[in-house]
Amino acid sequence: MIGLLFGDTDFPKQILKKIKKNKIQYLIIDFSKNNFFKKDPYSISIGIGQLGKIFETLKKNKCKQVLFAGKINKPKFSSLKMDLKGIYYLPRIIKAAKLGDAAILKSIISILSKEKIKVMSSIFYNPELALSRGTYTKVKPNKEDLISVSKGIKSLDKLNPHDHIQAIVVKGSSIISKETSKGTKKMLELIDKNKNIKTKTILIKFPKKNQDLRLDLPTIGFDTLKDCKKAGIKGIVLKSKKNIFMDKNKSISFANKNKIFIKVL
Repeated sequence: MIGLLFGDTDFPKQILKKIKKNKIQYLIIDFSKNNFFKKDPYSISIGIGQLGKIFETLKKNKCKQVLFAGKINKPKFSSLKMDLKGIYYLPRIIKAAKLGDAAILKSIISILSKEKIKVMSSIFYNPELALSRGTYTKVKPNKEDLISVSKGIKSLDKLNPHDHIQAIVVKGSSIISKETSKGTKKMLELIDKNKNIKTKTILIKFPKKNQDLRLDLPTIGFDTLKDCKKAGIKGIVLKSKKNIFMDKNKSISFANKNKIFIKVL
């Protein structure tokens, strides 16, 4: 039995589809904002502060392994409903929260390990969603683009390893925008509104520095491509086997039509 700790976005739906196809026994703990999986007979909604109930449910159903997928919003600790186990671990989680989203996830993994529950890679059942090295579009980055990308990656490496930044937009040798906690979509929308930078820019979306690659991998899809077109993005650069690419065929077709390159390093 696999425990599925699901949040929002379409990624959990893809995982569940593959698990059902392979007839794997599962239990969903639904953390999605509107309890998207409530109609599934093998789903239960538990507040993220009720760690005792979460661990008890996983162990009762013999879930020795769990898989995280989807966006799980950072809780407001002041209004969080907590059980005794949640209260016990709260100081550790609050301390991690001060360092950033990545630190919270590492803390949760550490807690699960202490409870003898193993965390699997989020793409364990869907390896096809992570692209290998190569250029996936008819349009390819030129020499100038590659120099710009190289400088952008070096800048990403210098960022706080506990920060939430997974994406930046570069133009020439300059970083013109960084992702905030509001996500890539919001960053691209702001670029769309700024006519001074809305040309020949490149989106680089890599995992956070020192990120645990079992969860929270950077994700793009068809909606990202549409946002890139509006923002004047000429190319997208991803990390080999360390991104989730939804709607791959549809996205690549759109990129070709709009002369946007997709490069995986």
